[in-house]
Amino acid sequence: MTTLSPVAASPLRQRLIDEMQMRRFGRETQRNYIRDVGRFATFLGRPPDTATAEEVRRFQVEQRDLGVPVPTMNSMVSALRFFFTQALDRPDLARRLVRTGHARKLPVVLSQDEVARLLAATTCLKHQAALSVAYGSSLRASEVTALKVRDIDSERMLLRVERGKGGQYRNAMLPVGLLSLLRAWWKAGRQLGVMHPDGRLFPGQHYLKPLSTRPLHRIVVGAG
Repeated sequence: MTTLSPVAASPLRQRLIDEMQMRRFGRETQRNYIRDVGRFATFLGRPPDTATAEEVRRFQVEQRDLGVPVPTMNSMVSALRFFFTQALDRPDLARRLVRTGHARKLPVVLSQDEVARLLAATTCLKHQAALSVAYGSSLRASEVTALKVRDIDSERMLLRVERGKGGQYRNAMLPVGLLSLLRAWWKAGRQLGVMHPDGRLFPGQHYLKPLSTRPLHRIVVGAG
């Protein structure tokens, strides 16, 4: 596992790991927290439990001046807050950390004519169905390609959508017209031998492998 820094005390690193494991942090989170605390230790040039509030402030200023992206900056803040409060019992240092706000881009909402032109940009039934799911149920391309046949709940008119990492799911609305299109795609896919009840709704080269998002993006760009 990544070390905090060449000068960091091993018991201090172990204390951080113990605190994360007691809270059942995932391996990726633990790795990221150790890396971010290590970055702070490198900035100090000595064990991070000797830091002052002014050094915490200067570290953030330096990261900003280096052009570190806002999401990365905020991830470091989370790691250091946990380290200061849980491993060091130094809430005074945690209070000096500042999360950085950043503007979020608003999603582009297409008109009905634009959606119709987009769907007409391909004659492939699979791609038409996939794009219809994206716009009819407001899903990302990655969410569409991750769908399985069993994610369709025709009784409740819902789609079971995998939500990021961690195996969590949410439900998306399934319009009546979209269900009819998906049934047409299911029938055609079965005739082609590419659809399976336990497989992907939009399979790639194998029924268990998802379709790549690249062809969907190309259709969108071509219809623009």
